[in-house]
Amino acid sequence: MIADEATLTRLAGLAQRGDRQAYAALLEAARHWLLRFYRRRVLPQQCEDLVQDTLLSVHRKLASYDPARPFTPWLGAIARYRFVDHLRQVYRGEEAAIEADIAAESEEDAVAARVSLERLFEALPAAQSRAIELVRIEGLSVAEASQSTGQSESLIKVNIHRGLKRLAAMIERA
Repeated sequence: MIADEATLTRLAGLAQRGDRQAYAALLEAARHWLLRFYRRRVLPQQCEDLVQDTLLSVHRKLASYDPARPFTPWLGAIARYRFVDHLRQVYRGEEAAIEADIAAESEEDAVAARVSLERLFEALPAAQSRAIELVRIEGLSVAEASQSTGQSESLIKVNIHRGLKRLAAMIERA
């Protein structure tokens, strides 16, 4: 049913006064109008949900409609607001997906860096690589690393210094 403006305005006024048949006819006419409105603006799978959301808004706001004014511009304003809300929602969804991709990429980078670091540590003596890992990577203090490994604090410092110097030389050669 494609109702003219006068019919829609009359139906809206009757629906405000509690006429159930007029309300049902108004919603059906509004549904057809909204389907045409949204089909040109959103993906087909999003159209019906957006129409239903808009009809809910029409239901909630019908008491604020002024029957002395045309119905279609009032419906169009609600449809535009719902469309903008839909765009915001889509944008947020895309933004979240991009953030998830970035997080996944940074996790991949962290794994790759860890693998590279482990390969470099294989070229160091075990005491040097363990001292560097405890103090520089895990964030333990020199005293805590000393207790963990059984080496003196000064030996931990020496192993860190020599190990980092050796790592720097290997990286420069590569």
